Amino acid sequence: MIHKTAVIEDGAVISDGVEIGAYTYIGRNVKIAKGCKISSHTLIDGYTEIGEDTQIFSHAVIGSIPQDLKYKGEKVYLKIGSRNLIREFTLINPGTEGGGGITQIGDDNLLMGYVHIAHDVKIGNRCILANAATLAGHVELGNGVVIGGLTPVHQFVKIGDLAMIAGASALSQDIPPFCMAEGNRAIVRGLNLTGLRRALDRKDIDDIKRAYRELFESNKPLRESAEDLLQNSNSEYVKSMCRFILESKRGIPFKRKLDVN
Repeated sequence: MIHKTAVIEDGAVISDGVEIGAYTYIGRNVKIAKGCKISSHTLIDGYTEIGEDTQIFSHAVIGSIPQDLKYKGEKVYLKIGSRNLIREFTLINPGTEGGGGITQIGDDNLLMGYVHIAHDVKIGNRCILANAATLAGHVELGNGVVIGGLTPVHQFVKIGDLAMIAGASALSQDIPPFCMAEGNRAIVRGLNLTGLRRALDRKDIDDIKRAYRELFESNKPLRESAEDLLQNSNSEYVKSMCRFILESKRGIPFKRKLDVN
């Protein structure tokens, strides 16, 4: 059902079964897949694609031009996957020419109210961004990432699979898979054990625990520990954690426990 007050520009592709609420605007280059629900007073513009069964709530602004002074009107894209929940007053921008030209959001994500997704961001699947979490340009999230409310993430930061960032933190460096970070500036505090127990087998979690102790609680340099584990571990989860650390460009924020002996 499309409300009679909705404005849909010629050229927009609206699939069967899409619901569009009152006073919503859909630009001419937008494509919306079947089963989507767009609530009232929503703006969707630009070269934006929205996957099946995604629900967008009132006053969200999707696909408006990037908040980047380098943007000069070039053709850029926003691609949103399927079954996402995008809550009220969320702002999602497309990419920029310098960042690859596309912002990408996977499937089954929850973006709560007032979340901001800036240009050239990449988000995996099954992520949760709580109210007023903000991702600056070029941020990358893996799968199953949780970011607490009122937490800003600095541009170019990468966050690995199943990592969690606590609310009211401020993150300016990379967080490896499976870790939990908190603080301003946020640092690694431990493992996201709740998320791990929901997603992985106990043996895999035990492997990750041992690797975490070697990486963050030993006296060896972090990169040296990561290189050793990458060569010697049989766990693909541990290897992905180590590769993330070795490939990090912004560094991993953590503090070693003091040896009191």
